Amino acid sequence: MPANIQKALEIFIAHNGILRSSEAQKLGVHPETINRLVERGLITKEEKGLYRLIDKEIEEDPDIINVAKLAPKAVFCLLTALSFHGITREIPRKVYIALPLGYKEPDISHPPLEVIHLSQKPYEAGIESHNFSGVAVSIYNEAKTITDCFKFRKKIGENVAIEALKVYMQRNNHDIQLLLQYAKINRVGKMMEPYLRALL
Repeated sequence: MPANIQKALEIFIAHNGILRSSEAQKLGVHPETINRLVERGLITKEEKGLYRLIDKEIEEDPDIINVAKLAPKAVFCLLTALSFHGITREIPRKVYIALPLGYKEPDISHPPLEVIHLSQKPYEAGIESHNFSGVAVSIYNEAKTITDCFKFRKKIGENVAIEALKVYMQRNNHDIQLLLQYAKINRVGKMMEPYLRALL
């Protein structure tokens, strides 16, 4: 095996088997070498500008991993975050992400995306980092996600937001103060108040 191919494979392996083409180039992998790896069936093109080792097993959701790699500013939210936290029975048909205001939407053909743009404080509040097969993925925590769902209830359905709140409040680790904190940031405190009263 040519030295450049071997070196490129080692770089992919060292980076959990998945790299953007721009990342690979910064690490010393020439674009032509990437083409050779694809031709030899050693890596596969997941999406425009994203490549993965053929034999790399992905245990977690590959759609989330691909979006996280292609859109580093993306924070997974709404139905995608509800599903991750196990507080909805809805099956997301899209991947929901939040981006800062003014930030360009990623050019991704698959999976289908639903993008919300948030101002700085709502965007930065409640972000958790999770490891998906070695890739850092940003997801809003449970309490922030629920308040987001009330804020964007017309997008996902008010019934989904109410059901998620019920499930969250049944959990032993629910935190009302945290919920109220995020509700204030999202300006949905008054809207959520009657539902919270009914559940206490």
